[in-house]
Amino acid sequence: MNNPVVIFWFRRDLRLHDNAGLYHALKSGMPVVPVFIFDTVILDELTNRNDARLSFIHDALEKMQAELVKKGASLDARHGAPEAVFRELLDTYPVAAVYTNEDYEPYAKQRDEKVAQLLADRAIPFYSYKDQVIFAKDEVLKDDGKPYTVFTPYSRRWKSQLNDFYLQSYPVRKYFRNFLQQQTRRLPALESIGFKPSDQSFPPASWDEHLIRDYNKTRDIPGINGTSRLSVHLRFGTISIRELAREAKSLNETFLNELIWRDFYQAILWHFPQVVNH
Repeated sequence: MNNPVVIFWFRRDLRLHDNAGLYHALKSGMPVVPVFIFDTVILDELTNRNDARLSFIHDALEKMQAELVKKGASLDARHGAPEAVFRELLDTYPVAAVYTNEDYEPYAKQRDEKVAQLLADRAIPFYSYKDQVIFAKDEVLKDDGKPYTVFTPYSRRWKSQLNDFYLQSYPVRKYFRNFLQQQTRRLPALESIGFKPSDQSFPPASWDEHLIRDYNKTRDIPGINGTSRLSVHLRFGTISIRELAREAKSLNETFLNELIWRDFYQAILWHFPQVVNH
């Protein structure tokens, strides 16, 4: 393979629609190699070999792979420490750039800095985009430029800044033709990375309009199906926060407030990373 390609690195964004970084990668004009890394730095800390999160991630990757294969493309999923895996990828492909979406957790920031430096040493740019939140980092601040530490004033400022621009979806499927055409690569089996499939069942990656509309009335009643059960999908990005926020904005302010809490916590984590342990 001689023609340059770009890599899109999936992390907390396991979907092929309305994905900011993937959209920009596909619009780059070069063939896109979609990549996922089963990160040993994270996995080695998991003591439960039946961890349901791994099964959820693997299921999401299989769904994406099935769609990619229909387009003549393939996900390249690997197991290892990210820096080591990227050295392998640079030996496999003539990489011109790497695209991904931002992750705000302290380990993720350190990981991305190391990978970015590895790429910079080879003059390969590393592009990162906001995708898992509506407002990130320092986009919602007090008048004095300091971060909020109380939710209610943060939410007021968040709502005052919201407009349709922040809720627009990225038309990823319009550029599907730009995935690198290659033979299907087999996904690592869970057993091959030291885990076992979980028997945990997962809710669908969709929502009920009526449930969201009535959310403020039903969410505190344990005996009925009154909550969205979407947290795992938001955690791993199998649904789009923009699509869900658009729906919440039009249907139910209480539900929208729950989504604002996600942005608030991510902002706290960004400005005060010590909260992970203290």
